Amino acid sequence: MNTIGRKFRVSIFGESHGELIGVVLDGVPAGLELSEQDFEQDILRRKSGARGTTPRIESDLPMIVSGVFEGHTTGAPLTITFKNTNTHSSDYELFAAMPRPGHADLTAALKWDDCQDPRGGGHFSGRLTLPIVAAGVVAKKMLADATMLDDTPVTAVQARIVELGGIASCCHSEVGEGTSDGKILHCVQNDNGTAVNNEKWQAAIDQAIKEGDSLGAIIECTVPDIDPGYGEPFWDSVESLVAHAVFAIPGVRGIEFGDGFQAARMKGSEHNDPIGEDGRPVKNGAGGANGGITNGAPLTFRVAFKPTSSIRKAQQTFNFMTGEMDTLEVPGRHDVCFALRAPVVVEAMTAIVLADLVSIR
Repeated sequence: MNTIGRKFRVSIFGESHGELIGVVLDGVPAGLELSEQDFEQDILRRKSGARGTTPRIESDLPMIVSGVFEGHTTGAPLTITFKNTNTHSSDYELFAAMPRPGHADLTAALKWDDCQDPRGGGHFSGRLTLPIVAAGVVAKKMLADATMLDDTPVTAVQARIVELGGIASCCHSEVGEGTSDGKILHCVQNDNGTAVNNEKWQAAIDQAIKEGDSLGAIIECTVPDIDPGYGEPFWDSVESLVAHAVFAIPGVRGIEFGDGFQAARMKGSEHNDPIGEDGRPVKNGAGGANGGITNGAPLTFRVAFKPTSSIRKAQQTFNFMTGEMDTLEVPGRHDVCFALRAPVVVEAMTAIVLADLVSIR
């Protein structure tokens, strides 16, 4: 369905080319300081306009329509909406006869007997990650307001691209999501914020643009400081809950924690995490959890994003109107690599899960 969470419940609504999209948050504690300006930074990180992202530019201005009074949350359901203003719906008329490969055009039509909104991908669109980012802003505030066993606040959730188009990052850095110069793709150094150009990534993006094709990427996410004890065995393991939320992001194809799939190629002596004198692991092959429960090490995982499905390059696919195979060249405005804007979305999903765990602990 469209809701996740037990005590902190997040429900998204809307379609890519509908009047508006939004999110309803239930279980937000009263008294959190919150205004529209609080969403600006994370929304900018998701915003399009940089080289390799969609030319569709929206204002993305959040409107808090319930749950806040005089700058503080009230404890009532919090509703945030965003208007859609820059839409080219005619670009999608072709897909009724020729559903796009890799998209939900066909599955949505089959599930809902052609009653779905197909414009811009409708409810399946990456546009719906905007209200998820907004929910993440609130979740991060909840985490900052919470305290762990040692009375220190939960630290920030941090996500960055570590591989793009099969090319590993040039440095220990994160992509400068939200840039709008349209010329270069930046790596932003974690230590001092110095911007540098990852020339190999930029060249790969330029080549994909030239060929009318697209690229995928891998995003790494870390919660550097989280107490032991979050999560449950089996069905509600912390890895299961995070994976559930992360796989809801359009285009995600895989997730691995710690050593991940590499663990299958290791020996136990290599993968195991010895426990130090402070009671916490001295390495992190498990990615921060044992038995589904956080173990005190940083919660660390990587997410694989597929290349964007909508590409200009010609593809052979079935034409339901003619009953024959046909050539499809997808019109419209699409990201060459939508993962460029996804680190903040991965952060949001992670924060949503952790805020729910903090609420029910």
